[in-house]
Amino acid sequence: MSSHSITESSSRAKWIAGSLVILYALITMLPLVWIVMTGFKSPADAISYPPKVVYEPTLEGYVNLFTTRTRQTEDYLLANPPENWADEIVRQYDMVIVGPSKFGERFMNSVIIGFGSTFLSIFLGTLAAYAFSRFRIPFADDLLFFILSTRMMPPIAVAIPIFLMYRSLGLSDTHLGMILLYTAVNISLAVWLLKGFIDEIPREYEEAALIDGYTRFQAFYKVVLPQAATGIASTAIFCLIFAWNEYAFAVLLTSATAQTAPPFIPTIIGVGGLDWPAVAAGATIFLLPVMIFTIVLRKHLLRGITFGAVRK
Repeated sequence: MSSHSITESSSRAKWIAGSLVILYALITMLPLVWIVMTGFKSPADAISYPPKVVYEPTLEGYVNLFTTRTRQTEDYLLANPPENWADEIVRQYDMVIVGPSKFGERFMNSVIIGFGSTFLSIFLGTLAAYAFSRFRIPFADDLLFFILSTRMMPPIAVAIPIFLMYRSLGLSDTHLGMILLYTAVNISLAVWLLKGFIDEIPREYEEAALIDGYTRFQAFYKVVLPQAATGIASTAIFCLIFAWNEYAFAVLLTSATAQTAPPFIPTIIGVGGLDWPAVAAGATIFLLPVMIFTIVLRKHLLRGITFGAVRK
């Protein structure tokens, strides 16, 4: 009679589970792969039907993304030969490069606003979560529910009041205004997630530090924060993803100075309409910071998701 473990899966179950995971990963990655491929297509190949999988790669989309071009006469083109490979690409449309595009500026706005709001959300969320976890606060449950309720309504429901308020305060189309707004939205998520992580850290660690002469702040900084690093990292990823990809408020509240990449990329105009290779190239570059940030913190993210799932 063969013994069978009730906790360990059979080889067949593992094979099925592994196949499903691989299939899901391929389906999930397919749109991203297609976007990257489109960034290296010509405009004609990008809109061809049936879609082309095999094509001659070109950097035309990236050139159009980072440059501003204008059409010139044949005499001007003959008198001024191409200066570099990028010039040669645009000359096929009887155009010349006259300067850089606004993509670099919009991308930097996304970096400043996204990472700035993430840092502020984590900083304030950690302090608030520690207070809710370690101190007796009147109506703590009601306050936590109120904090969570700020994420229940759709952003468009408060768009007009925020627009009028920002216009009165002079925060429209400013980096500070967008950082404060994204922080206000993200802080509820940060407080709830971080409170769960801090609750799992034994109070005895802090009590031992206080007995050794540490102040409350020193115990928090030297004992609690290192233990909560996993939760802070995973929470930072979720906060950054929201701030990085947010579109509705960015369209409504920014236009020039603080406009981020999401509302700018769909407006890239090519010859005769949207320049799909340039749009795909912009989307590819826009994905990289969040992807790199997530990969760097992936160990903390996996540990953070399962933190406290098994209790002794």
